[in-house]
Amino acid sequence: MKALAVDLGGSHATCALVEDRTILASRTVSADRTTGLGSLLPLLAENLQALRPPNSDLAGVAFSFCGLADYTHNRILSTNAKFDDGPRLDLAAWCREAVNLPLKIDNDARVALLGEWYAGAARGYNDVVMITLGTGIGGAAMSQGRLLRGKHSQAGCLGGHIPVDFEGRTCTCGAVGCAEAEASSVALPDVCRSHPRFSSSALARESLITFEKLFHYVGEGDPVAKEVADRCLRVWAVTIVGLIHAYDPELVVVGGGVMKSAARILPFLQAYVERHAWTPWGKVKVVNAALGNNAALLGAVPLIKGLADL
Repeated sequence: MKALAVDLGGSHATCALVEDRTILASRTVSADRTTGLGSLLPLLAENLQALRPPNSDLAGVAFSFCGLADYTHNRILSTNAKFDDGPRLDLAAWCREAVNLPLKIDNDARVALLGEWYAGAARGYNDVVMITLGTGIGGAAMSQGRLLRGKHSQAGCLGGHIPVDFEGRTCTCGAVGCAEAEASSVALPDVCRSHPRFSSSALARESLITFEKLFHYVGEGDPVAKEVADRCLRVWAVTIVGLIHAYDPELVVVGGGVMKSAARILPFLQAYVERHAWTPWGKVKVVNAALGNNAALLGAVPLIKGLADL
């Protein structure tokens, strides 16, 4: 089975031609979340048409979106300051007109979990939680081989908005002390600068503070970097324990750009989970995502086929 896929994030969109568990071809374009999704659709259509092979039957287009999306009715529900025109767009009609194919849309973390379940780190497991550590913090959950979506399309995909500090930072979602507000890439510069000894840290010389730089300075022995990194690790670990208690998985898959430092992150998360998660049946495994940026693209076939539908 062949399908087209679109994975739309906050800064770029990737279009791909997928066959079963293989990406046959792909194209990536820049995307400005502030200018609206409508202005990006012609470019997406152009790239999908370029990827479409001649005289080939395609099952449809799988669209993974960086916000709340209604899989049943194929529409965007809420964007949290990303592509705010999304809920007003009829993407199914656009897809029929642009490439003459049916559309299936879902939250990007859900589609990434589908990809890892179908072709990556979660193959062979049917009770899985995925958390993605990147610009924000995403999440998705699968129970007994079925993706959790819920009545309002929010079930399982708000892992980054679990509160971890009731006196913490105000999150873009309106809550206080969410994991995303305390330990995401977008929050990291503010987290670092609010450290009382920030000016003495090598981080203060950086114009843009990233997790890659943070862990670099940890390796250099910078005490401020180590304290900030240790706090982020605890935020992620506490969030994962909350997800385990909520969804009863056997496996937690951790993905996202932050996992370039997986060698430092995964042992801490696994040890914390083993100490603090209440799972009398046994131990939850915490593993690195296997598919990287391709996870949501490889979720295209199971999404269109409905292999994990409630």
